[in-house]
Amino acid sequence: HEGRLGAPRLGAGPLAGSCPVAQRSRFARLRAAHGVSLVSLDSVVVATARQVSCHLAGEVAILQLESGIYYTVNPVGARIWTLVQQPVRVARLRDTLVAEYDVPPDRLEADLLDLLTRLAAERLIDVRDVDAA
Repeated sequence: HEGRLGAPRLGAGPLAGSCPVAQRSRFARLRAAHGVSLVSLDSVVVATARQVSCHLAGEVAILQLESGIYYTVNPVGARIWTLVQQPVRVARLRDTLVAEYDVPPDRLEADLLDLLTRLAAERLIDVRDVDAA
């Protein structure tokens, strides 16, 4: 996972040490259980009020207050986390990151959508349709 854009790592809880396939199926179950829609370039995302976070040595630690599970994201994920503190359209987020990082735009977009979907599934960000923003 370290090669993925912003790849979240769980510090405690049920996903710690589990394989990527198990994580993907758990994220799918969480999306269904919590009504999390898929994140698209037209979505608007923002960090939820149900978390607290802090920067630690270039990374970010995030505590989901309802579950008590904490997460860390790598330095690129930390940059994304900083950008989602205010509502932002995913397409704008992608464009900002493409300008800042030397990564193929299609890979960045895929990794960004994956990370945002995971953050939404863990109830760390809220996702809205662009019309609702």
